[in-house]
Amino acid sequence: MNGQQRANIKPGIQVEIVLKKDQRTGKLTSGVVKDILTNSANHPHGIKVRLEDGQVGRVKNVL
Repeated sequence: MNGQQRANIKPGIQVEIVLKKDQRTGKLTSGVVKDILTNSANHPHGIKVRLEDGQVGRVKNVL
């Protein structure tokens, strides 16, 4: 599923995100969504979320 649509993302689902420090390399980090931080319905770079371990990044893939 697409990480650019807010409707696809709910707390508790498994996602792959790109952290701010990894944006150049594109390295993905997987985890479970705790909070959705983007208010708009969609975002071209991915919806920003906070994972349960506290890491913040933009969703690239919904697993």
